[in-house]
Amino acid sequence: MSRERRKELLAAYRERKPRPGIFAVRCATTGQVWVQATPNLDTCRNGVWFPLKLGTHPNRALQAEWTAHGAEAFSIEDIEALAEDDLSGWELTSKLKSRERHWREAMNATAVTG
Repeated sequence: MSRERRKELLAAYRERKPRPGIFAVRCATTGQVWVQATPNLDTCRNGVWFPLKLGTHPNRALQAEWTAHGAEAFSIEDIEALAEDDLSGWELTSKLKSRERHWREAMNATAVTG
């Protein structure tokens, strides 16, 4: 890859706008679901998978399921992406919390972060 192409890709990456929303982690073996709000759906997978792989995830129940059933039993999916539409930081945080509560109840799920 040329140096110029690399610079272009890096600039495009930096200019991306975050996609706030709600995501779910599912265990296919047990059917358990964990739901969480995030300010950036594009980066949430690494934030969940990395500590699980290390065995240091703060949600002990999720970590126990991961350890028992392995990575191949788990999937992560976007449930809802929110449009920022000129929301202030407080408004976005409030909306994310509200939608997270809604999806936890609707899916009978617990929090990813425990």
